Amino acid sequence: MKGNITESNTVIGNLSQTTQFYAVFGNPIHHSKSPTLHQAFAKQTGEKILYTAMLVDIGGFATAANQFFSSGGKGLNITVPFKIDALRYAQQLTDRAKKAGAVNTLIKKDNIVIGDNTDGIGFIDDVVTNLQWPIRHKNILILGAGGAIRGVLDPLLHSYPASITIANRTVEKAEQLVAGLTNNTSCQINACHYDNIDTPFDIIINGTSASLHGELPSLSPSIITANSRCYDMMYSKEPTVFMRWGKHCGAKEVADGLGMLVCQGAESFYQWRGVKPQTRAVIKALRLSL
Repeated sequence: MKGNITESNTVIGNLSQTTQFYAVFGNPIHHSKSPTLHQAFAKQTGEKILYTAMLVDIGGFATAANQFFSSGGKGLNITVPFKIDALRYAQQLTDRAKKAGAVNTLIKKDNIVIGDNTDGIGFIDDVVTNLQWPIRHKNILILGAGGAIRGVLDPLLHSYPASITIANRTVEKAEQLVAGLTNNTSCQINACHYDNIDTPFDIIINGTSASLHGELPSLSPSIITANSRCYDMMYSKEPTVFMRWGKHCGAKEVADGLGMLVCQGAESFYQWRGVKPQTRAVIKALRLSL
């Protein structure tokens, strides 16, 4: 295991015998905001933890995780490219990890390592609580059918929208996502190609990374009305190209995924420590640091 001990290796609270240890695993890892988030969460809640960002060799996840937990570590955040490795490593899985098919949080409890996925609740917390966008009875369009989408589908479905349409360049991939959903609601779920979207939507979610490269799927402006809202799961210092496109087409509101990042981290913190941090001030502070 390689440790990338820069400013990410942050002591949180006053170290004592009660201090417990946490980390984020990734490759690359230098960009991770997780140490900053958890420093803010611990300061806010008074929890005493040490949180480190760790660079893990490709193919070396299990070895690194074994070393971390055997040395007293209590929990891990997992970022690319290890979310499937973490799924396989966990001894138990939460329902939301099973439904997401990926793990972004590992929790050691009673000598058992539990795999969880906090992406979905992080998304819902940001959209519903922080942004106060209504989801119930709304028509929602999701762009992309990759891993970023998989974790948010089930909690989104159980927020009772009127419909969810998953659009992807490869329609079969979107159809596979739809087929894998357990739908106990009255929500209509559809899959299609980008070119087949021509009706307006209340909320449009970009789950692709294309906007970070200044690219967009081929979309008709007719899908946006004055009441539409556009959410980019990616984030950057400046508004993404997807956000700018939404505003140009007349969307009521646009937002990026920085709030989702903070909210999913807050849920991880809650699973580890039993205390749920407030996120709005942390989002604001992190925005200023970008």
